[in-house]
Amino acid sequence: MNNEQKQFIQNNEGFIAALDQSGGSTPKALALYGVKEDSYTTEEEMFDLVHEMRTRIITSPSFTSDKIIGAILFEQTMDRKVEGKYTGDYLWEEKKIVPFLKIDKGLADEENGVQLMKPNPGLDDLLARANERNIFGTKMRSVIKAANEEGIKAVVAQQFEVGKQILAAGLVPIIEPEVDITSADKEKIEELMKADILRHLDELAEGQEVMLKLSIPTVDNLYKELIDHPRVIRVVALSGGYSREEANAKLARNNGLIASFSRALSEGLSADQTDDAFNSTMQETIDGIFEASRK
Repeated sequence: MNNEQKQFIQNNEGFIAALDQSGGSTPKALALYGVKEDSYTTEEEMFDLVHEMRTRIITSPSFTSDKIIGAILFEQTMDRKVEGKYTGDYLWEEKKIVPFLKIDKGLADEENGVQLMKPNPGLDDLLARANERNIFGTKMRSVIKAANEEGIKAVVAQQFEVGKQILAAGLVPIIEPEVDITSADKEKIEELMKADILRHLDELAEGQEVMLKLSIPTVDNLYKELIDHPRVIRVVALSGGYSREEANAKLARNNGLIASFSRALSEGLSADQTDDAFNSTMQETIDGIFEASRK
């Protein structure tokens, strides 16, 4: 673990930009950016286009460590370069923004009201490459859709089990058991999940520190105990399908919770915008998310 980066993430105001759309979500991300599916014919061309989009975001003069403390990358983005440097090195050396990597392989089919992560047999190799690329931490997502105790316990247990594998590789895991914001049981799910996360946090050894990425809770400040826990570096929130305006408003009511938005970050950006218009939209977006994160 890079201690300078850890202190930066732990102590600085700001939020984490999620630039980690993978193969399944890339066409949607490009479509929202104004790049239609008939603009590319192969997966390679699709990933070239999304890297152009991410490069434009990362190199924007508004994308700075004054308001953005970290950025989550997709595996291909980690292995590609921005202005001649690997993306993680560019982020830290040029922007002083801490690089993270999405490491999960997607979601398994729903069972007991949840979707666990798919098996990830190549994880040790991926973590070794992340270290070579100077990545600080990782992110992995599961989804909880119902207040099923067995399902929730399975999600949290899997997250912490993989989290310990990541810690053993010298990286910091962002544990992400997302709660479906459309669930009728959202408030109950969050109570059950919080209790189970606290139990797992209490079982971590001294020196084992994690981050958490959670849906913005229905009950304001529900996650204060998690934010204050000695094994937690930072708790961040996903936008989860809320519009940016709604996500910012909900986030602002939760003290100590900061944003890690993906779709809400790129909302309003378009491939055909002039650089001035693009950067102006980015600045407005970043300012709004930053303000919501510092409440």
